[in-house]
Amino acid sequence: MSDKIIKQQDLIDSIEDALQYISYYHPLDFIQALEKAYHKEQSSAAKDAIAQILINSRMSATGKRPICQDTGIVTCFVKVGMAVNWDKTDMTVQQMVDEGTRRAYLNPDNPLRASIVADPAGARKNTKDNTPSVVHIDLVEGDEIEVMIAAKGGGSENKTKMAMLNPSDSIADWVVKTLPSMGAGWCPPGMLGIGIGGTAEKAGVLAKESLMDPVNIQDLIDRGPQNAEEELRLEIFERVNKLGIGAQGLGGLTTVVDVKINAVPTHAASKPVVMIPNCAATRHVHFHLDGTGPADLTPPKLEEWPDITWEVGEDVRRVNVDGLTKADIAEWKTGETVLLSGTILTGRDAAHKRIADMLAAGEELPVDFTDKFIYYVGPVDAVGDEAVGPAGPTTATRMDKFSELMLSQTGLLGSIGKSERGAATVENIKKHKSVYLMAVGGAAYLVSKAVKKARVVAFEDLGMEAIYEFEVEDMPVTVAVDSSGESAHVTGPAIWKAKIEELDEKLKEKR
Repeated sequence: MSDKIIKQQDLIDSIEDALQYISYYHPLDFIQALEKAYHKEQSSAAKDAIAQILINSRMSATGKRPICQDTGIVTCFVKVGMAVNWDKTDMTVQQMVDEGTRRAYLNPDNPLRASIVADPAGARKNTKDNTPSVVHIDLVEGDEIEVMIAAKGGGSENKTKMAMLNPSDSIADWVVKTLPSMGAGWCPPGMLGIGIGGTAEKAGVLAKESLMDPVNIQDLIDRGPQNAEEELRLEIFERVNKLGIGAQGLGGLTTVVDVKINAVPTHAASKPVVMIPNCAATRHVHFHLDGTGPADLTPPKLEEWPDITWEVGEDVRRVNVDGLTKADIAEWKTGETVLLSGTILTGRDAAHKRIADMLAAGEELPVDFTDKFIYYVGPVDAVGDEAVGPAGPTTATRMDKFSELMLSQTGLLGSIGKSERGAATVENIKKHKSVYLMAVGGAAYLVSKAVKKARVVAFEDLGMEAIYEFEVEDMPVTVAVDSSGESAHVTGPAIWKAKIEELDEKLKEKR
């Protein structure tokens, strides 16, 4: 019997420290992979997006503020040794992880956004402390505890795909067919975690756990595959990047920086496969407890971050959004960089639902959207002299079902978010001579620096989903859908898929 004693408090403290740590420190291997993608990238739109992500990462590491405003749902894999002795047994592992989560998200020096809602099929009321976390417990050999913990953003989590393939079906074909249907709401470039085998629910857990692994695809390329899983990783990596989806879905050379696979035996009649993407705000850490105290998480050295700058080009359009008209925005063209100054309003899922209900009931709205831009965001609470905490965009497609209502009944001029808009929404934008602007997902702290003043103007009870009024200065956005209905998320990937095919043909000719 082991004489080691694992203290409950050590696990609680370690969970709290780990969640604070990953809120502002990217894994260094992920940053190094992004830097390689940046230098390799030939698409100017994608290169600019990666630059903003890298600059934001360095700013977050320096300022110790969240990389992304969506500080995630906590997913924790806890491997408990069969011979572990606890100092107390009045709390379960789930309760200990939840207590650490609660403390981390309510930290006054770096408060993290509480995004978890209870009664998901009903009232969907925010729990206010981001609990409960999702905990997977495995009993293993030994007398220590191993923890892998991540904060997973909703934008990428929502793009999870699952299939029960036939035994003879190609997994790579399924991935390549499925990935374009996921859009850009998962904020590429990121990683793909793929779980294969077991049963449906086991494949999902396998996929999620695979995303805890280090980025090492280049090592695999250098040494060559040694088994079927490694061959599959390389095939998917190569074929996905040839799709031309690129950073933020704008078209480019790098869509994923790694592909991870976990596989276990399955029924002879089955081939369950789950694919879960990790976004540009990849956040996870791995630690052990051996009875000597809480985990010691050593901060990475800031000099390890690439020294990359991002400056707007000469053709940038600087505008004051106060007083803009449809005639003004009719001049904006897809792909243009625009720097916004003036007053914008915010609103996302819950606010849009409430607006729709009020309009249906003939009630007067508490804010006037006439000739205004709405920014789809749920910011982190401010600290110190901040006007607002990290405030990057949320996935715009979730607001698509409200687009016609907002454009036809509120006088809204345009919207700002991340990822593509659906075909019907693009048509609505075209019909109403509106525009859709895209801010870079995964650059929340950088974007928040453009917000000079912020105040809640409606629906305060919705917490981070309340409607804010932001006063912004030089907020960087890209015209993703112009008033003629041209979408950068359609044209960009198509152009770069063709360019990549052309490059491949030239390489073949040289051989």
